[in-house]
Amino acid sequence: MAFGLIIIGDEILSGKRVDKHFAKVVELLTTRGLSLSWSECIGDDPARITATLKRTFASDDVVFSCGGIGATPDDHTRQCAAAALGVPLVLHPQAQEKIRERMLDMAREAKVDFDPDRPENLHRLKMGEFPQGADIVPNPYNKIPGFAIRHGNGGAHYFLPGFPVMAWPMIEWALDTHYAHLFHQRPHLEKSVLVFEAMESALTPLMETIERAFPAVKVFSLPSVGDAQTRRHIELGVKGEPQQAEEAFAALLAGLESRGCEIGTA
Repeated sequence: MAFGLIIIGDEILSGKRVDKHFAKVVELLTTRGLSLSWSECIGDDPARITATLKRTFASDDVVFSCGGIGATPDDHTRQCAAAALGVPLVLHPQAQEKIRERMLDMAREAKVDFDPDRPENLHRLKMGEFPQGADIVPNPYNKIPGFAIRHGNGGAHYFLPGFPVMAWPMIEWALDTHYAHLFHQRPHLEKSVLVFEAMESALTPLMETIERAFPAVKVFSLPSVGDAQTRRHIELGVKGEPQQAEEAFAALLAGLESRGCEIGTA
C-alpha cells in the first residue's frame, strides 16, 4: 500500500508560507515503519485540483490532502473532491453536530447568546458540506472535522485543514485507527558511507552490480559539493531487507576499497 501527500494552497507556491507538512508526514510514517511514496503541491486552482483528485482517486493509495477545506472563496478542495467523484456536496450530519458544538463553545467563551440562525453561523455549516458518502475525520483542536473518501482496493483520501496544529493529529488518528496492521511489517535497514572526491559516473557500475546481486536492496547516491566543514563527497549507501542490506553494504565497502576510494563515516 502506497502513501501519498497533496499540499494545496497558493500561499505555499508563492512563498508566503513555508510548507511544514512534508517533513512531518515523513516523520509520522517513518516512526510507524511506513514510508511516503509521493507528494504533490498544487495551488488554489479548481481545475487542477479536480484533475489531480480524479487521478489519485483512481489509485489504491492512501492519500493525505492538506488545505482548502474551509468555506472562504479561495477554498476549493471540498467542491473539487465532489466534482472528481461525480457526486454532490451534502451537509454531513456528524459534521453539522461538531460544528454546532464549536459555535456553542465560541459563544460561551465570548459570553454571548448562541443564535444558530445568524448568517455567519449558517455560513460556518458549509465547512461540513462534504462529497456524498464521505466519512468525517475528527479534529481534536477545534472540533471542525475533515472528511475521508474510501476508494479502490483499500485506498482512501483524508482531507484535512492546512493548519499543522489541526492536520497532524488528524493524520495520526487516521494512521493509528485504520492502518495499525501495517506498522513495522517490513523490516528495514539503511547503511551508508561518505566517499570523498569521487565521481558518480565512476561508481555507477558498482552500484548496478550490487542491485543485481541483492534484489531486496536499493542503492542510493547523494552527492554534495561540500562546505566549510566537509570536502566534496558522495554519501553512498544501501537500504532494504536487513540481511541483504548488511551483505550489500559489505560488498559496497569491498568494491570501494578495490577502487582505492577514500571513505569516511556518514
